[in-house]
Amino acid sequence: MNYCVYCHEAFFEPVSWQFIAGLSESLSFCEECSSSFEAINGECCRMCGRSFRLFPEQYRQKQCCTDCVRWEEHEEWSGVLTKNRSLYVYNDFLRKVISTLKYRGDAELVQGLKTPFCKLYKKEFRGKMIVPVPLSEERHYERGFNQARLMAELLGGEIVSPLERVIHEKKQSKKSRKERLNIQENIFQASKEAGKVKGKSILLIDDVYTTGATIRQAAKVLREAGALEVSSMTVGR
Repeated sequence: MNYCVYCHEAFFEPVSWQFIAGLSESLSFCEECSSSFEAINGECCRMCGRSFRLFPEQYRQKQCCTDCVRWEEHEEWSGVLTKNRSLYVYNDFLRKVISTLKYRGDAELVQGLKTPFCKLYKKEFRGKMIVPVPLSEERHYERGFNQARLMAELLGGEIVSPLERVIHEKKQSKKSRKERLNIQENIFQASKEAGKVKGKSILLIDDVYTTGATIRQAAKVLREAGALEVSSMTVGR
């Protein structure tokens, strides 16, 4: 018997030959919670990974969504980010899961995402240098951990910290779309470890990709520090 890491209800794993042989990993979410995740599959924007089935055709330009087209048309942000890939659509259930993780301190929830997160990493980004998006000191103190760091640790590779968050701003979840896109000043700067990214392909890790503003600000600093290219991977999109 297992207990769901989110709803804490007891459940039995379905019996299969893989289960009997010990080849399947223990499930972390019950069937009801597991079915509430909405996996991103099928056609998606080649840059941000947004599923094309979730928005009208007029917001698509060939293999990109119009948001990414606008980013690439902007002189300052063009070419900064190679691509993003995410596990799940940021629906109401995933919002609650991430909120529980970030604001109630339930860091164990991260372990429930290990298998699919590692699978996505091996499929899309194997071998890239792993960089978690940092929190401000104030936010880190409030939570006691950085959720992006916990997610990065699931991947088992070397983690470097070439970024520092220098501006503590209003929570992204409280901002309007216009506010997120209106970047006045980069919230990141290079840290003492920035030299490690020179000539490397970097993978940024964060919990959610919304407009791409935070990811691109981090990527810009890394590119300026000499990174060969920068991609990102998140749980939600």
